[in-house]
Amino acid sequence: MELFDVYLLYDITPVKGDGCYVFDKDGNKYLDLYGGHAVISIGHSHPAYTNALCRQVRKIGFYSNSIKNPLQQELADKLEKIAGIQDYSLFLCNSGAEANENALKLASFHTNRKKVIYFDNAFHGRTSGGVAVTDNENIKSAFNTGHTVQKLDFGNIDSLETELKKEDVAAVIIEVIQGVGGLDEASTDFYQKAAQLTEKYGTVFIADEVQSGYGRTGDFFAYQHHEIRPDIITIAKGMGNGFPIGGVLIDSEIKAKYGMLGTTFGGNHLACVAGISVLDVIEKEELKENAKQLYEYVREKASGISKIKKLKGRGLMIGLEFDFEIAKLRKDLLFRHQIFTGASSNKKLLRILPPLNLEKKHFETFFKALEIALTNY
Repeated sequence: MELFDVYLLYDITPVKGDGCYVFDKDGNKYLDLYGGHAVISIGHSHPAYTNALCRQVRKIGFYSNSIKNPLQQELADKLEKIAGIQDYSLFLCNSGAEANENALKLASFHTNRKKVIYFDNAFHGRTSGGVAVTDNENIKSAFNTGHTVQKLDFGNIDSLETELKKEDVAAVIIEVIQGVGGLDEASTDFYQKAAQLTEKYGTVFIADEVQSGYGRTGDFFAYQHHEIRPDIITIAKGMGNGFPIGGVLIDSEIKAKYGMLGTTFGGNHLACVAGISVLDVIEKEELKENAKQLYEYVREKASGISKIKKLKGRGLMIGLEFDFEIAKLRKDLLFRHQIFTGASSNKKLLRILPPLNLEKKHFETFFKALEIALTNY
C-alpha cells in the first residue's frame, strides 16, 4: 500500500535524537533549529522525559475518559503553577488543531453565536473549523467554507470594533505571534483594546498559543507580555515534546456540562506523563529564562549581518527576514551545513524554532554557517 502523498519530503531519514541534534540513518549529525515545527521543547530524548514514559508504559499506557486518571489533575495543577495562571480549567485533547476546534465550539456554546473573526496570515489548523479561520484558501475544501467567519487586517482595532459592535461574534481567535504566517506580532495597544472590546460585546477572546506557548517566547505564554487575560487559551506542540497532546484552557466563567466536549485519546496516561515531565524540565532547567537570554545573543549577532533585513519574534520563536526568497538558503544550511531551519508563508523569512535547552554554542555554529551560506547571495 502506498502512502497518501501530501508531503514534500527532504531525502533525510532521522533515526535518533539527542538534545539539539538529530542523526540520520547514515550517521550524519544535524543541528536541529526547527524542532519539528516547534514541537521539541526540552530537547530530543531528554532522559527525564524518556524515563517517565518508559516507567508509565510498564504500568498502563491508556484507558478512555470513562474512568479516573489522577495524572490529568497532576498535569493541570503543575501547568497552573508553572504558567502563572489562575481560574482556568483544562480540557485535554491530542493536537493544536483539535484544541482550536474545541475552543471555537466552546465559544459558540457559551455565546450562542456562530460567527468567528480571524486575521490576515493566520494559521489555526486543518480541521473544519480550524481551517475555516486559517488564511490559506488552498487548503480549504467546499466542506470547510460553510462556517460563518470573517477575516480582518491583523492589528487593525477599528475594523475589529466595527464588527464586534454588531454583537453577533462568538469568538475572536488570535495567534499573539503568528507562526506559519511569518512571526508578525501586533502592538500591546491592539491586544489590550481587543481584550477590552471582546469583553464589552460579549465575545470570547481565544489566544492560540499552540506554537508560541510553553516558554518559547521567554514568557510561558506569548500573551502574558501584553498583560491581557484571554477567555480561552489553546496549547499543543511543545506541551508533549513530541508525544501527541493538546489542551484548551478555559476561563471559569465558561461552564462545563457533561457531553459538550469529548475525546477518546485525549488526556491518556502516557500523554499526561509526557506533559508533566516537560513542565518539570522547563521549571528545573529554567528554560524560559534561557529563551530570553539567547534571543539577546541572536539580536546582537543578527545586527551585524547586513543581509538580515529584519529580526522578528521573541525568545526562541525567531524569524530572520531577507530581501530574497530563502528556499535555496534553507537547503544550503541543511545539506551543506547540516542545520535544520524552517520556512513560513513569508517566502523571505527563515524561521528558527529550536529546543528550549539550546545553548549559545549552537547559535554560534548556526551564525558561522549562515555567514558562509550568505556569500552566495
